Amino acid sequence: MYHDLKQIAWWYGMKGDIARFVAECHTCKRVKADHGRPGGKLTSLEIPTWKWESISMDFITGLPKSPRGFDSVWVIVDRLTKCAHFVPYKIDYPMKKIAELYLNEVIRLHGVPVSIISDRDSRFTSRFWQSLQEGLGTDLRYSTAYHPQTNGQMERVNQIVEDKIRCYILDHGGAWDERLRLMEFAYNNSYQESLQMAPFEALYGRRCRTPLFWAEAGERPLLGPDALEEMEVAVKLIREKLRIAQERYEKNANRRRSVLEFSVGDLVFLKVSPMVSVKRFGKNQKLDPRYVGPFKIMERIGV
Repeated sequence: MYHDLKQIAWWYGMKGDIARFVAECHTCKRVKADHGRPGGKLTSLEIPTWKWESISMDFITGLPKSPRGFDSVWVIVDRLTKCAHFVPYKIDYPMKKIAELYLNEVIRLHGVPVSIISDRDSRFTSRFWQSLQEGLGTDLRYSTAYHPQTNGQMERVNQIVEDKIRCYILDHGGAWDERLRLMEFAYNNSYQESLQMAPFEALYGRRCRTPLFWAEAGERPLLGPDALEEMEVAVKLIREKLRIAQERYEKNANRRRSVLEFSVGDLVFLKVSPMVSVKRFGKNQKLDPRYVGPFKIMERIGV
């Protein structure tokens, strides 16, 4: 009996040594697939305090070229009211043309925003764009690459725009840019679950007069300070609804995530994505290592 217990203890001790050896093996860390929960809890962006104060933007590229030569869409969304502008765009536009579109579609209608959230597209990271926004006093905030949850609202709007263009092309052909403004009108007057109203109503304080809803035209009964007070109450209500929606999203997302924290000086491995026709470490794409490193964390950026 004593001999059997000794053998069991020896076996479990050796098993622990093997587990520690494998856990510390750099080769195993670089090639083994990770089957655990994604690390890091979902952290939502702060809710803007006023309309068109904080906006997000992105480009939808790779679209079929229209008769007028447009092959992309510049999507600009107000993060508070979710009101959006869909701007037809050519991929070879110079930065001067982009600045002109920004002036006409955003600043002319809504003023200069406080912050802009975008991905790290070369147009948004260019010196011209950064200098322009610095001169206007706008803070540029870039989302993390390969993490669409950083700005999920933008990804969802892009999906809606692509679906609308896809439906139009299937039914009417390739002149999708001629109906892009109608797509924008339809989106801004569609019900949003998080707002519990349409973006148009959240922006202007009243429902849009459409063939589906004929509102009475005329002067509003509230004017002056009463109208401003009513607008402030409406914005507070919108921000509260967005806060409740964000808490619901975080709760559902964090169920499938684990807490993951790093400090300056820690050694970490970085996950790499396979690139077509690119060989690394003398291997083909199929046998490329999943992770590279380890690398030492030099500085912590953000919260």
